[in-house]
Amino acid sequence: MKILLINPPNCGRSIPEERYGIESIRQIFRGEPLALEVLAGNLGGHEVRILDLKAQPGAMQQTLDAFRPDLAAFTAVTCEANTVLRLARELKESCGARVVVGGIHASCDPGFFNQGAVDYVVVGLGKGSLAELAAALEAGRPAGAIPGVAATRPKGRLEFTPRAFGAADLAEHAAPRYDLVAGNRDSYVLSSVSARLGMVASAFGCPYGCSFCCISSLTRGRYLTHSIETVLRDIRLLGDIPVIRLVDANTFGNTGHARRLAEAIIASGIRRHFIADVRSDTVVRHPALMRLWKEAGLRSVVVGFEEIADAGLAFLNKENSVALNDQAIAILHEIGITIVGDFIVSPDYDEASFDALERYVTSRAIELPILTVLTPLPGTPLHAEMQGRITNRDLDYYTLTNAVLATRLGEKRFYQQYARLITTFHANARL
Repeated sequence: MKILLINPPNCGRSIPEERYGIESIRQIFRGEPLALEVLAGNLGGHEVRILDLKAQPGAMQQTLDAFRPDLAAFTAVTCEANTVLRLARELKESCGARVVVGGIHASCDPGFFNQGAVDYVVVGLGKGSLAELAAALEAGRPAGAIPGVAATRPKGRLEFTPRAFGAADLAEHAAPRYDLVAGNRDSYVLSSVSARLGMVASAFGCPYGCSFCCISSLTRGRYLTHSIETVLRDIRLLGDIPVIRLVDANTFGNTGHARRLAEAIIASGIRRHFIADVRSDTVVRHPALMRLWKEAGLRSVVVGFEEIADAGLAFLNKENSVALNDQAIAILHEIGITIVGDFIVSPDYDEASFDALERYVTSRAIELPILTVLTPLPGTPLHAEMQGRITNRDLDYYTLTNAVLATRLGEKRFYQQYARLITTFHANARL
């Protein structure tokens, strides 16, 4: 079977640009489509291609004409969902392939894709599900009973058997098909360090339940780790690429696994710079682990600080405190690991709130602050809680840089302050 895996183009819309001409908020990062590379690796026996429309935005029709897929599978985050439906309709009209949609938005809000242009929705970690679906379709067997796969019913309710995710869904025997995007490799660059960037997964899911986050939906709350051998294999497959982004939601969610992985990297002689995600409370409780990872090549960590007040952290169900955040910052600076700090700007911010955030970030010397706007993504607890406050339901604007709730400040002033902080922080950023 011919299978085309499609990464949608950069397509989110921007209120501050469209209404106020503020362009400094734009934050576009183009990394390789690792989700599709790992799916492709587990589709042995099929002819598989990856179309990365972020790297080749005008290549869809040409690819369809040349390849004529039997099955086309899209991935999509929330702000790409409308675009994926449009592309699915175009694809159906062009070549008649059966269409599958998976990824974060499909996992959080599968019913959104219960429309005529889509044949199947894959909910959650999809390596096993998509391979089983492809095998069933090729053999002419019914596919609707596969756990984690829903056959669409545009005039009815989407129904499927939830998948009990486990080690088999990691499909560790099958390496990611990095070769399928080799032609785009030079465009996958981390601009802040002017270096080529490769991506590797060491774990899936997250053991925490932050109300704003959609990650846990991928594995229904489970935290699954790849074997040490699998992670080393995938790092080696990326050749001489100098920077490896471990794309796990929380690389250190299992500290024993993280320690063994660092030790194995050191013992293997692999010399790379690593970027990984870690919770601040993990840093505080396991500083020796962070020192070990520094020896293994850990250059930077992404830390979800989110809020600068304990009440805000509690509202987000972060299970953390400002005191722990401050301790983690001190430990990481002492070790020499740079910090990419994620902060959530609430639409309830007033002038004093923006000033307080600026003082906090500046006084802690956080090397690269990243500011997103509080966005209740469909399917998250936050969305259920804030449903009545949502003023913008067009998913094109769910980029995490638009306020989809009413702002306390006038809208223009809110975006001016937001843009001011981004400009200030990025002018002094270092990674």
